[in-house]
Amino acid sequence: MTTSVTPYANLTPDVVLDAIESLGLITDGHLLTLNSYENRVYQVGIDEAAPLIAKFYRPHRWSDAAILEEHQFSQELANHELPVVPPLRFGGQTLHYFNDYRFALTLRQGGRAPNLEHAAVREWLGRLLGRIHAVGAVTAFTQRPTLNCAHFGIESRDFLLANQCLPSALLSTYLNTVSEALVQIDACYERAGTVKLIRLHGDCHLGNVLWADDGPHFVDFDDARQGPAIQDLWMLLAGDREEMRQQLDDVLAGYEDFCEFNWRELQLIEALRTLRIIHYAAWLARRWDDPAFPAAFPWFNTAQFWHDHILQLQEQITAMAAGALWTTGND
Repeated sequence: MTTSVTPYANLTPDVVLDAIESLGLITDGHLLTLNSYENRVYQVGIDEAAPLIAKFYRPHRWSDAAILEEHQFSQELANHELPVVPPLRFGGQTLHYFNDYRFALTLRQGGRAPNLEHAAVREWLGRLLGRIHAVGAVTAFTQRPTLNCAHFGIESRDFLLANQCLPSALLSTYLNTVSEALVQIDACYERAGTVKLIRLHGDCHLGNVLWADDGPHFVDFDDARQGPAIQDLWMLLAGDREEMRQQLDDVLAGYEDFCEFNWRELQLIEALRTLRIIHYAAWLARRWDDPAFPAAFPWFNTAQFWHDHILQLQEQITAMAAGALWTTGND
């Protein structure tokens, strides 16, 4: 594997096309770079056939076993007739190697972001997530990590501090704020009690849900991991507490058609949102040597970014202290 801090420096268009053709396919020379930062994703033209999507995995991020576990999970969901896009097999394999890179191919799935203003759309997504979680709860990942405070919160904070990412003028304020945020996260988990950890999509934001003529499709299971079911639900919510309460009612109305929901997990919504905020800042810092990141996120690592980041955490401390987002189903 490459050890360069610019891990995709050698992934030229010719290398991408040669990698695809190494599987016995004939490309037509058309190559479209798709929006992705953690990995590199391309739409590749195939001679006399529909284009395919090629994902080249970031070196060193996942082990082969962890990637294959993601592939197996998406195929398991597809076997249950869920609208996901599993990797294609060539020579009986879904993970392929070319030069320093590992890659997988999938069918192209078009679509647009779902319109969550409609209750029927929210309920539809809830039903599908209930079905995904019913499958995800059958067994556990053994190669992929668990979503928890230690990994997303403490490790992220420690990385930022060890690498002196924050301006010195804001360091003390950040330390006090993130420390209080972590205390509140622990309190949320304590109120939730024992929570079942299941296999999740893990990153179920609207960019990973494509709405086509036949309804929604879930794509990009790259962040699949063990975690509480609510992780795949809370990112569908937006607005003030009352708006999110109504939205969650609709999502759970569909969800519970297929999977029982532990209502105590509502205690974790703001905790998980806070962990995502902390982890996101550390993710950008970890990737800053990749030239794609300064170009795509020029506002990161400025004093204004860190000032806004601290304000976000302070708002989350207030939100976590306010208690769970109870819905009518739990009143």
